Amino acid sequence: MTVSGSALVLTDGLSLWGGMDPATGEVIDAHHPQRGANVRGRVLVMPSGRGSSSSASVLAEAVRAGTAPTAIVLREPDLILSIGAAVAEELYGHRVPVIVAPSDARRIVDGDLVTIGPDGVIAVEK
Repeated sequence: MTVSGSALVLTDGLSLWGGMDPATGEVIDAHHPQRGANVRGRVLVMPSGRGSSSSASVLAEAVRAGTAPTAIVLREPDLILSIGAAVAEELYGHRVPVIVAPSDARRIVDGDLVTIGPDGVIAVEK
């Protein structure tokens, strides 16, 4: 499966639990630099997840609600987000790839068109 979308690049990691509203996809963490940005249908690029194991359930709920990112590209592995994506795929039949790609994550800028192939290879159009 190939997915693509406009990149939303977060400068800091984000805990989805308390940091993203699954009903809307909006970043609601009052202390996050990109508060107010929306992940819905975007390729979410960030250094890492941050915190709570409940982030897995928030990601799954966002998939159910249709407000999830198209994919997540991380600089560092995050098992919690990967679990959330796996649960969402099992429950709702919708895949949100979670890719760890440190060099790709650094070269993607906000608004780039990012395509992720079925093999996990990332293509970026400026």
